[in-house]
Amino acid sequence: MKPLLLIDIDGPLNPYAALSRRHVPDGYTRHRMRPTGWTEGPALPVLLNPAHGAELLALADRYALVWATTWEDEANEWIGPHLGLPPLPYIDWPAMHGSAPDGTLWKTQYVVEYVAGRPFAWVDDEITERDRAWIARQGPGRSLLLRIDPRIGLERADFDALAEWAADRDEN
Repeated sequence: MKPLLLIDIDGPLNPYAALSRRHVPDGYTRHRMRPTGWTEGPALPVLLNPAHGAELLALADRYALVWATTWEDEANEWIGPHLGLPPLPYIDWPAMHGSAPDGTLWKTQYVVEYVAGRPFAWVDDEITERDRAWIARQGPGRSLLLRIDPRIGLERADFDALAEWAADRDEN
């Protein structure tokens, strides 16, 4: 069974922090979106790099791709088509932005529950050492947690690290 690749949108695929610096990283295109709940004011600006879709599809040979984002299923409507991705399963968060154990990100406990012991890689801009330590104590199996800079988004080195981790898993 393939390991899971859990994909956050805001930060890894949408380097939203670049908007405040008014510097759009190379390869990104600005989109205006109105997902559920975004009803007031101007549309949400979202930066996406279409090349990321091909990078993720290349990893799909070794991973089962899953959205791990507050966009939930709306990622398949608003994000996936811009990247050339097919509809992906998503984590349906039981609660968002609530309390979390040991100072971890609110998503972390639900990620461990979702993976249910299966090997996984997770890309998110809010992963910390507390999340890594908490996940290690839970013993969900082999994992790779990549914190992505929300000013830059996913880079070549991140895709290489994901491919290498999956290749190492295949060899063991």
